[in-house]
Amino acid sequence: MDKTSTAVLPVIVLADDLIWSSRLVEAVKKAGTNAVSVSTEAQLTRALGESTEETPVIVDLNGRAYDGVALIEVAAEEGHPVIAVGQHEDIDLRKRALGAGAIRVFSYNKLFTDGPAIVTKLLEGEL
Repeated sequence: MDKTSTAVLPVIVLADDLIWSSRLVEAVKKAGTNAVSVSTEAQLTRALGESTEETPVIVDLNGRAYDGVALIEVAAEEGHPVIAVGQHEDIDLRKRALGAGAIRVFSYNKLFTDGPAIVTKLLEGEL
């Protein structure tokens, strides 16, 4: 991805926790682009179908209404760059997310403190 595409490229955010969804969406907005906020598998499927394969995806691994690892695999197989966010101490879940195709897995704290910078790097293909 080149840097000229970042201004118009939205980021799909999959999270069903209102607080984390809001924080992730805010990080995307602070990075200078729009967020497509989804909270279920069906909504993600629809958003992926309406996007280009360059559209990045952020997945909250601790969603209750979906299997985050399985949906990382779906998005990654379609060519989307995917990052995940989860509990820093859940090493097994983090490894499974990476195995499913996530580029990186960040802790909630890291995304909370450095979210806009991480999203910018995601958009620029620097992760």
